[in-house]
Amino acid sequence: MKLAAKPENIMEWMAVKLNLAPIPMVDTQIAFNAARAIMAGVELGIYEAIGKAEKTADEISAACKTNPHATLQLLNCLVGLGYLGWRDNKYSLKKRFHKWLLKESESNVVSKLRFQLIEWNWMAMLEEYVRTGKTLQLHNTINEKEWHLYQEGMRDLSVNSAKDLAKKIPVPKGAKSLLDIGGSHGLYSIELCKKYPGLESTVLELPGAVEHASAIAKRYDTTGRVHYKAGNALEDGLGESQYDVVMINNVVHHFSVDQNKALAKKIASALKPGGIYIIGEFMRTDKPGEGGAVAAATGLYFSVISASGNWSENEIRSWQTDAGLKAEKAVSTITLPGWKMIIASKP
Repeated sequence: MKLAAKPENIMEWMAVKLNLAPIPMVDTQIAFNAARAIMAGVELGIYEAIGKAEKTADEISAACKTNPHATLQLLNCLVGLGYLGWRDNKYSLKKRFHKWLLKESESNVVSKLRFQLIEWNWMAMLEEYVRTGKTLQLHNTINEKEWHLYQEGMRDLSVNSAKDLAKKIPVPKGAKSLLDIGGSHGLYSIELCKKYPGLESTVLELPGAVEHASAIAKRYDTTGRVHYKAGNALEDGLGESQYDVVMINNVVHHFSVDQNKALAKKIASALKPGGIYIIGEFMRTDKPGEGGAVAAATGLYFSVISASGNWSENEIRSWQTDAGLKAEKAVSTITLPGWKMIIASKP
């Protein structure tokens, strides 16, 4: 997926085509103003105040307890960005965004957009990171409020993909035990347990994350077979021949090469024969630029906040095969562009 300036009339088309318009200004000034406006709409309750109705600026301002003049400026910006409609001095939320911006929709990304206000500040250290190589080390700095928003934001990213991927993951026949490392909200475990009635999952989460993560899982788990355990997969023993499936999603970008290799060996020992090890991540392509904006931006972001950044499919597979596991077909989902599950089995 690529992002680009989109001309809206013939003059703009000519300006872009002939390289007359300062595209870096569009990609920066306009892009970050637009991003902040969209996130502010969530944080201030603008979209919820409008709902599926049409309302005046004064009605929206009163509902959100915001300044009328400033609210009008934000509303007009959101109209220009294509998020709101306007007619007869009333504003409406475009129908295509009801799914994503109204809390009544299970698919909403409201918490993720609110969490991005925190991520906005993290990315402000980008220049310092490039100068010094010093990273944020997210899990050592995040506070309780941020943990809550982080977990809810991860729910937003996974609520649709978990359902889709549960249909594609090659769970061994008769599987009974799943270890979900850093499983956060537990949605991947929940969907697998729904699909496989004999399967029981243990979600291993950091002590600071267990409370918020398990609270989210309780809203979705109808199986009673998803349990939480506080711990650290890099430090704790995982047992021998104990699990049919070990899964780790959106976590290995926080680990170094040596840590990921050591973890793969530990997991290989913890798997039963025929068991599978699943690593889900946004992929870094072997050739810069091939993955478009998603791969490029997520790779940089993860580099700033953690130990490594994105890994390539070949790198991830090397940890698995070096641990004695056999490479299996990767699975992906259209709901998370650029994201894959790399799978290997124990002979």
